This record gives sequence, C-alpha cells and structure tokens, in this order.
Amino acid sequence: MDKLIIRGGRALSGTVRVSGAKNAALPLMAACLLIDEPLRLSNLPRLADIATMGDLLNHHGASITLEGAVGAEALDGQPSGRSLLLTARRIADSTAPYDIVRKMRASILVLGPILAREGQARVSLPGGCAIGTRPIDLHLKGLKALGADVDLSAGYVTARAPKGGLIGNRVVFPKVSVGATENLMMAACLARGETLLENAAREPEVVDLGRCLQAMGARIEGLGTDRIEIAGQTTLNGADHLCMADRIEAGSYAVAAAITGGDVMLAGADPAAMEAVITMLREAGVGIEVKADGLRVFRDGPLQPITLVTQPYPGFPTDMQAQMMALMCVASGASVITEAIFENRFMHVQELARMGADITANGATATVRGVERLTGAPVMATDLRASMGLALAGLAAKGVTEVHRLYHLDRGYERIEEKLLALGADVERVAA
Repeated sequence: MDKLIIRGGRALSGTVRVSGAKNAALPLMAACLLIDEPLRLSNLPRLADIATMGDLLNHHGASITLEGAVGAEALDGQPSGRSLLLTARRIADSTAPYDIVRKMRASILVLGPILAREGQARVSLPGGCAIGTRPIDLHLKGLKALGADVDLSAGYVTARAPKGGLIGNRVVFPKVSVGATENLMMAACLARGETLLENAAREPEVVDLGRCLQAMGARIEGLGTDRIEIAGQTTLNGADHLCMADRIEAGSYAVAAAITGGDVMLAGADPAAMEAVITMLREAGVGIEVKADGLRVFRDGPLQPITLVTQPYPGFPTDMQAQMMALMCVASGASVITEAIFENRFMHVQELARMGADITANGATATVRGVERLTGAPVMATDLRASMGLALAGLAAKGVTEVHRLYHLDRGYERIEEKLLALGADVERVAA
C-alpha cells in the first residue's frame, strides 16, 4: 500500500493541465450499455475508478479499446487524456457482482441502462468512500415511477421492467441527487413516452452526460436546470463525445497554489463550472485570473477567513470542502464551514489536528481557527477528498508529512505526484 511523502514549505509555480472529470467519465462510460453501437469517449483520466468501471462493463459484455491519447502534451511527454471506444453489442450478463461493485459507488449507474435495454438488471449494493450513508433509494423510487418492479434482498437490487419496457412518467426527487438524476436520465432515454425529472441535479457532470446522450440520438431538454424532459426513443446510436475537464481537480490545484503562496496556471480549467469555488477563493484573498486556456491562481498576501456551506450545484461543492478546510487552517482568523450534503465528511478534522490545525467540529459545522504554520506528521486518508485535503496541508506544513492509504487519491487524481513535482513540490510515492 503506497504512501505519499511530502516535504512542505515550497511555493508551487508553473502550469498543470487539468484532467478529464472522473465524475463525468463514469456515467459517460455506463451510457455505452444503452446501445449496440460504438461510443467513443475522449479526454478520460487515467484513474483507478475508470479501470474499475471498465472491469464492470467488460463483465456486462462491453468491449473497450484504448485508441490513444487526446489533448495537449503534459508533464513527461504523455498526453493528458485518453480515448476509449466502448461497444456493448449485447449484454452478456445483467448482474453487476459484489466483487466489482464494492470498490466504487458509481457502479450503481449501470442499473438504469441495463434495465432499460434488457428489461431486467441485478446490481450489488455499492461501496466507495465512507463519507455517509448515501442511500440509493432515490434511484429505486425513480425506476419504480417508470414502471419497474424493484426488489432489495441479499445485498442486491433486482429490477424488472414491465412487458414492453419502461414507461415515461413524472419523477419528483425529494432532494437533489446527481447519481439518481443520471441513472433516470439514461433509463428514460429508452422508455416509452415522455419522462419529466423535477428537482433534478444541475451539476456540470449531469449536463455533460446529457450532451453525450443527445449525440447518441436522445431527445433531452432542460439540461442545466432542475427540470429535465426526456422523450423516450426505441433505440439510440453510437457517438463521439469529449469528456469535460475536472472542476474538482482544478479546484484542488487552485488551493495548492493558494496554500503555498504560489502562482499556478490551470490549463484547461473551465471557469464557468467553478464559479462557487472561484468566488470563495477570492473571498479568502486568493488571486484568480481567467485566461483563454484556463485559470491563473496566485497569492501574495495573507489568507482571509470565510464562511462556507456546501450545497448542490451551483452552490459550493461538497467535494471541495476538505481542501478549503485545509486552506483555512493557515488563514488569518476563524472560518466556519458547514457540511450540508454528507453527514460524515469531517473525518479529516482529527488528521489535520495532528498537523497542528485548530479545528472544533460540532455536528455538521466546523470552526477553523487559522494557525501561523502547520507541522508535518503521519496522517491517514479516510476518503478521496479528505486525502487531497491532507496532501494540501502537507504542502504548506513545516517538515515531512506522510499521507497513508494513497489508494484513495488514486481513485480521483491522475498522476498526482508527477503533477505536483512539475510545479516544484518536494513529493514522492513510496511503498508503505
């Protein structure tokens, strides 16, 4: 099990190219199960979760061909993204097994496509980061509204469509759910009649999936709003689609520049998808300039305290909460951070405290009192974004920080040590 050794205190500078978005790539890959023609996806990141989804799609009968790289050259001469050709001419197995699904919550995204195409699907209850219950009840209620009979037993969800296939309907989500919106969007594309999704997720990743489905022949209106209309089709066709840039990776490297007092160009970052993060960073005293090919992020003065509440898009993303908390650990004053999405996403607090952070957590709210300097220490990553928060703290800390359970970072950050090294950080990956 690898760990990341960070010798902090260096101001980062240079250019880092933002990878394709993991949270967009996974549902895009699942969409190949809707069709028997090829789906070509470009700018996919090289991540453990992408490999896991590939394994799951292979299990269902999809063939996956690496066609080469797409995007500008970065770092060591290797291109910044890959192009995959995914072809599911038939569904060989409609069951998504526990051994694969347990590794990644996004595996539940195969449920809707397989059910819509085959009339039945059986998917193990998903795994992933331990940051809360994240139930799939909204996925299941939505599929029931489309006429599916759903049974939950022995750790598996079994769904069966009525004779003739799923039937379009009005689905009102009681709360915003990105995954449920994506699953229902895909299922509704092959349902009979029209489906209306209300209180739907508005995240850029949902819009990216919708645009891919449109390229596949789906009739979808309302992308980017909380009201998405889908007119079901008998079949869809193959398509080519470019995966969006990862707004969370871009935000994380923006914090890396800010926390070290550096100056970093985020090549390929999409400012339109990052408005809430950009606003909050500017409130904290971080300089941000929108450029033709991304964002320049820099800091040459003290960090200011902030008040932050995580919210569904277009609010501040929960996936950036740990990174912003790390930044506020060295701000001049007290910040208040409220986690309103997941109930168990402050597990990094005690690890930051090991580095000298002054944080008081009370339920869903944490008060962070900035200190002059953090101190390096061995820390344990508990989930994907918490691990990035700890790595960022290590970049600013005096001395050596060891981030253990590096596999969490590998799930969501492509070649992190190489990118940090290219920016002047003193980091290395070693076998623990």
